[in-house]
Amino acid sequence: MYDFLILISRYFFVAYIAIFIFAGLIYVVDERKNRRDRLVYVISLQKTMLILMHITAYAILAWKRDGGGIDVTVLIYGAAALAYIFISSFLLRSVYKHGCPLIWNCMYFLMDAGLIMLQRLNPTLAGKQLVWMTVSAAVIMTLPLILKILPKLEKFEIVYFIASVVLILLPFVFGNEEYGSLNWISIKGIGFQPSEIVKFSFLLYVACVFRKPLDMKKLCIVTGFAVFIVLCLVLQKDLGGALIFSVTYILLLYITTSNALLLLAGFGGMALASLLAYKLFGHVRVRVATWLDPWRDAGDTGYQITQSLFAITTWGFLGSGLTRGMPGKIPVVERDFIFSAICEEMGTLFAMGIVCIYILLFLRGMIIAVRAKKRFYSILSAGIVIMFSFQTFLIIGGVIKLIPLTGVTLPFVSYGGSSILVSVALMGLLQWANGTPAEKRGGDNDSEAEKNTNNIKDNKHTKEKKPASAGHIKRKAKQLIG
Repeated sequence: MYDFLILISRYFFVAYIAIFIFAGLIYVVDERKNRRDRLVYVISLQKTMLILMHITAYAILAWKRDGGGIDVTVLIYGAAALAYIFISSFLLRSVYKHGCPLIWNCMYFLMDAGLIMLQRLNPTLAGKQLVWMTVSAAVIMTLPLILKILPKLEKFEIVYFIASVVLILLPFVFGNEEYGSLNWISIKGIGFQPSEIVKFSFLLYVACVFRKPLDMKKLCIVTGFAVFIVLCLVLQKDLGGALIFSVTYILLLYITTSNALLLLAGFGGMALASLLAYKLFGHVRVRVATWLDPWRDAGDTGYQITQSLFAITTWGFLGSGLTRGMPGKIPVVERDFIFSAICEEMGTLFAMGIVCIYILLFLRGMIIAVRAKKRFYSILSAGIVIMFSFQTFLIIGGVIKLIPLTGVTLPFVSYGGSSILVSVALMGLLQWANGTPAEKRGGDNDSEAEKNTNNIKDNKHTKEKKPASAGHIKRKAKQLIG
């Protein structure tokens, strides 16, 4: 009976995520066409699929394979996680009255999929993850209250600048090396990555600068700031973080200025920096060599990626079934390779569904950036979506050997307190931007700014240009949506 439940559950999991995605697509289409009669129904359908997935998974995980019977502890954890989803989703709908329910549903589905796999791999880490998820929910529920108290987020430009510099330098003084990177700080046994918190201050500072007229002096200052952050991450051997910050800044600069030369210069600079890092740092050369041919040293440097490839390809579209695979053979599977574990036991079809959910989040996030009535929030929303999406691409591309592995976490799914906290908080900030009112004439959204695109060509013309308008940013965001 138990083995039959596992085998049949593979089809259930694929059905759950397929219906979830289909309902999400209906929501996107109907909402854009202003057809609101089915929106409540499809959101409820998504929640039903989430609950069914959770119950099915924990029914399997709670069964003791060795001697039969039920593991009551697992059932308690499962009930606690389900209560978290119900209570926090209800409170978030009350706090973020203008929030997009599709974003919340996608976030909860990804977190629950990660929690299920963590319960399978390491129940202790699953319990810690649930605690961090609860803390994250509490943080974003207080976020609107804080933002209402503060006069305007765009008025604290110098604060964001100083906070970013201080936080990014902390690991050099108090940091601990973990998994080869010097980007962790431990306080009374609780470890966190300052670079995760810097994501907030970095995006806020860049949005503050880009919302105003951008001359050559300001361009040099903000670019120097971004280069400094990236350089610190490279020295801390956090190559994934360095790439995330670099790409986010370059794309935001292009969206703001519409200058293709700056875009090419930015990516050209990234290419030169990558070559320089390859020459200077041995660990970079090892990662590139492992990416090119992991089988040459499959027992040592290539062991992690080869085990990941075995996990992804061995069991096919439906997977081995929850609890029947061997994902624990992959080193650091709970953090870096949880996507491989999902592929092995829940199937590549389910894993492709996970990718589709991230695409839904990207689409809804860029729509928020397009519709934002204040230029500051339009830039901020675009930055959040770009950073979030590129991080997802980095880690999934790394575990399937599409690109060299960089060791970042899969948002909402991988284990990590600072990662889950920052990911959820970024979604809260995105939802807040969705409900911000327009400024009065003369603010970020005045009609004169709508006529400018701020093409930076040379020093003479730069001083005469006005900032890119909210309408211009919306057009660029629409190009990213496709």
